[in-house]
Amino acid sequence: MAEPVVSITLETLRNVLVEEARFYCGVRSQVMGIQLELQRMCAFLKDADSKQDSDERVFNWVSQVREAAYDVEDNVLVFIAAKTASRNSRNSRNVFKKMAFFFKEIVTTYRVGSHISDIKIKIADLTTGLQTYGIKSGEGVARNNSRVRDLRKSYSHVVEEDFVGLEEEIKMLVAHLIDEQRERERVVSIHGMGGIGKTTIARKLYSHRDVRMHFDGFAWACITQKWEKKDVMQGILIKLIPEKRGEILKMRDEELVKQLHDVQVKKKCLVVVDDMWSGEAWERLKPAFPNTRAGHGSKMLLTTRNREVANIVNPSGFRYEPRELTVEESWELLRKKAFPRKDDDDDDDEFKIDPDMEKLGKEMVKRCCGLPLAIRVLGGLLITKYTLRDWQMVYQNIKWYLAKGRGHGQQQAVNDVLEFSYHDLPYQFKQCFLFLANFPEDFEIEAEKLYQLWLAEGIIPQDERGEEETMMDVAERYLAELAQRCMVQVHVKETAGGFKNCRLHDLMRDLCITKAQKENFTKVVDFRRESCSSNNKMRMISVYFQANVADNPVSCGEYHHIRSAFFYANDCKEDVLSHLSRFRLLRVLYFRGFHCLHELPKAIGDLIHLRYLSLSSSQFKKLPSSLGKLIYLQTLDLEVDTLLIIPNVIWKMEQLKHLYLPTNFLTKDGAKLRLDGLNNLETLVNFNTSLCDVKDLDKLTNLRKLRASVKDKLDDLPNIIKYISFTPNHLRRSSLSISCPKFCSDEELNLLRTLLGCHRLYKLSICGRIAKLPEHYHFSSSIAKIAFKASELEEDPMVTLEKLPKLSSLTMYKSTYLGESMVCLNNGFPHLLYLKLWGLPNFKTWRIDEGAMPKLTRLVIADCEKLEMLPDGLRFITTLQKLNVRSMPEDFKHRLRRADGEGGDFHKVRHVPDIKLD
Repeated sequence: MAEPVVSITLETLRNVLVEEARFYCGVRSQVMGIQLELQRMCAFLKDADSKQDSDERVFNWVSQVREAAYDVEDNVLVFIAAKTASRNSRNSRNVFKKMAFFFKEIVTTYRVGSHISDIKIKIADLTTGLQTYGIKSGEGVARNNSRVRDLRKSYSHVVEEDFVGLEEEIKMLVAHLIDEQRERERVVSIHGMGGIGKTTIARKLYSHRDVRMHFDGFAWACITQKWEKKDVMQGILIKLIPEKRGEILKMRDEELVKQLHDVQVKKKCLVVVDDMWSGEAWERLKPAFPNTRAGHGSKMLLTTRNREVANIVNPSGFRYEPRELTVEESWELLRKKAFPRKDDDDDDDEFKIDPDMEKLGKEMVKRCCGLPLAIRVLGGLLITKYTLRDWQMVYQNIKWYLAKGRGHGQQQAVNDVLEFSYHDLPYQFKQCFLFLANFPEDFEIEAEKLYQLWLAEGIIPQDERGEEETMMDVAERYLAELAQRCMVQVHVKETAGGFKNCRLHDLMRDLCITKAQKENFTKVVDFRRESCSSNNKMRMISVYFQANVADNPVSCGEYHHIRSAFFYANDCKEDVLSHLSRFRLLRVLYFRGFHCLHELPKAIGDLIHLRYLSLSSSQFKKLPSSLGKLIYLQTLDLEVDTLLIIPNVIWKMEQLKHLYLPTNFLTKDGAKLRLDGLNNLETLVNFNTSLCDVKDLDKLTNLRKLRASVKDKLDDLPNIIKYISFTPNHLRRSSLSISCPKFCSDEELNLLRTLLGCHRLYKLSICGRIAKLPEHYHFSSSIAKIAFKASELEEDPMVTLEKLPKLSSLTMYKSTYLGESMVCLNNGFPHLLYLKLWGLPNFKTWRIDEGAMPKLTRLVIADCEKLEMLPDGLRFITTLQKLNVRSMPEDFKHRLRRADGEGGDFHKVRHVPDIKLD
């Protein structure tokens, strides 16, 4: 996979020759020469990349080209660092310091020029080997950008996992879970090989209507190979008793064990323990789960690849091993994946499957041995093939690819199909896929942050961008392609569209790590399970620290080659950042889970090539002023968990495109945080008018996304409104949170009306009294999410809000409405998906007419003590999937329960799959 690497190197060389030409005259001729050699070779690399799996000589040749390209970029970046240091020294009053940097620059220029000349000779030698290996010039796989652009618009069909067959088995498993007479079956185990569909079946059971009605509490925990007992127990408890989250996070291990045990005794709980790897893991968790007699109907649903683990957890429990799909079921699943729009279309003739394609499909699906994961991945591959010839090519290739597999049996069949899906992946997407090896097992990767990481690494070329697109849009298309091919699993934002996050199936992650390390793309070092071994040419590294890493410092290997470093810590107490200055060529620096290291070292300013810096989910408390030296930084993520002291230097980062401020911070100099120099900024999150100067927004003309908050007083709100409404800027979407005493005077209400009319306002949250809600025609049609708290409205707000055409989420918290009755009329809330009513003190009666809220999927009612009953109109909302009733009177909840008979209100929600009564 050398072609993407060479493309990135060429992009770096173009920047050197064009953007900074006046500074690089010392190596300009050498850079131009190597650029021509690489451009000449680039035409051959697509063909070479496609042949390297079948010819080890080609694989070795590609590896040498890749390393040569890396070496070119290394030398150029070293030269840029020396030039930058020399330029910065010109402002110094120290003559000796100026002279030192001047002579260092001369020496570096000579060395870099010499090295590039040597690499040029090496590349010329490699070029002579092209004919020997039968490598030809060509354009490789054509890019179908128009098809990929469409993926975001109609993507819901590939998000939900298609389920075929096993319907009777699901009924049988549900019966075992909800049958209280089977006391000995406290554990229901699903065991079988990877890819057989254990987790998919468990999800079906977990969301099954009868199961949701039977149990009072639900929790899902995934036991990865590198799991932490405390994290797992905390996660389960928070799901079972979310109202005690704060207490749970402070509990010691023994307290967690007792609390988890007791809550399963007091109420009927279902805990899913997914992917249990060993009996040892169960022995560590066992004390937290009650035995058969003490369980009060609580049960565990276990999935594992190991039959012995199922026996160890509960020898007398029920064990189920999923069967393989039949040939007919396999073809049905493949058809759903490869032709996703056929099933729901009324025009059968238009979408009739070519008989020859169907014949080939049935032959190919036999190679998947009835394993759902392999079939889905094959279907994801075939969805990108449109003609019979395309399918014939896949059929021939997959026969060859599976024939050369290293083993036999079902598990090998899964592995071979997954590997073939990677082999078929267009070259421009392979690096994007391999980059995912840097994230932990079962980790939910935030899509927006992933795009920024890809761009920081230069993986996605600039020439991919279409008209009116940003590079973030291009990156989203790349993720869409990976998801369409079932290489990654994605979650789509319900209201905003686009992708929320993604993750890898554990077998796909195994493939990803194997390929990434074989291609020398990244190295994963886990100090929790292994010691570090040196690799002098690693370019990307992911390090997982133990709680005590004194014997495992990050001092192994050579630092100067590394471009990206991902550091994951769990209560790590050692100073693992002391070697930071050695990472001279670093583009990406990612910290997560650092709770004991409170200050980022001054050496961070020496990493001048840094494009991406993230401190998220850590507890850093102070940043150094040297941060201002990071003039090439594109993404700065400061969303830490504590109060952060920030030096007032961010405004110097002229290339910054994405800034995530912490929710709680102060500046080092006590002044408001300056942002006026960030002309290229596209994303600004947690902009607080109390801590930032709202006038700086006028300078941010390229901003696409703004999340801002106004607290205590409304003085800055007019300037916020002015910016959101300003036509010439590029703002696409804004979210605004306002916390103030009131909107009551005529002046304040006029300000509220003006705000509500902002056509780029997407999400609005207001905490404070509102004398009267403005009429619906004052609301912009772009508003999709609204949250009110303590509004003290006296008139029914639904009369106004139900007329908003794009409103998808509505939350009304404590005392938002003081009236007694609420009415939702026919055709009201046409796009509402989520409704939460919480803490309405006088709310007694609620009427929902047939035809209201036709798309509602989730309803939460909490702490509305005077509400007499659920509205009868809920039975007309067939889309409702989840109903959560919390902190309500016991008789109210009793009428919703289905015991031997039915509660008085159960018929209204009989159709809802997931009903939770807390």
